[in-house]
Amino acid sequence: MDKLEEIIEEIKFDERGLIPTVIQDYISGQVLMVAYMNRESLTRTIKEGRACFWSRSRQELWTKGETSGNYQLVEEMSIDCDSDTLLFKVKSAGPACHTGHTSCFYRDYSLTEGKIQQKSRQEDTYLNYIFLKQLYDIILDRQEKMPEGSYTTYLFTEGIDKVAKKMGEETAEVIIAAKNENRNEITYETADLIYHLLVLLALYQITPGEIIAELESRHK
Repeated sequence: MDKLEEIIEEIKFDERGLIPTVIQDYISGQVLMVAYMNRESLTRTIKEGRACFWSRSRQELWTKGETSGNYQLVEEMSIDCDSDTLLFKVKSAGPACHTGHTSCFYRDYSLTEGKIQQKSRQEDTYLNYIFLKQLYDIILDRQEKMPEGSYTTYLFTEGIDKVAKKMGEETAEVIIAAKNENRNEITYETADLIYHLLVLLALYQITPGEIIAELESRHK
């Protein structure tokens, strides 16, 4: 018996042949969704490395992202103590929810002194790690192909002196925006600063993940 068969034999599927499966973002730890797997979808998920589920409404297998492109690439799998629930940690190519939200769990409520009240949430759908990684990959692609007419190509052509100068200018713009107490201006100028920072990192082949890892190590 190989390892895959060993794992599947350990799992306790219910009377319908299904097991509830929690999907969690590998980077942020955010719970993205809950779905069901059967023996076949679990086998496919493990072999192909992309989350595949069993649709109870359609009575068929479905790979997350097969129509939207928002695939969930599996990094880790955990089995709970009773072997009747699975947890997959994934890197998602886009929103997990069909509504466009990052997570299906986007309706939050506070429970205080016996009262329930809905909380407002401003999701950083675009300014999350996944998008930053996608933007960084685009910058690396520009660095490799150097397409004409691209501002990113111009920065790489000019080199570190130009990039460092732009970093200084954009930092000053953020400071000025903050002093002006202009929220929209702060957002706009910070986006410019982060873009130029990613170009700087690309010059030295430093990934956003390495920066996050450094911040995490300091937190710990």
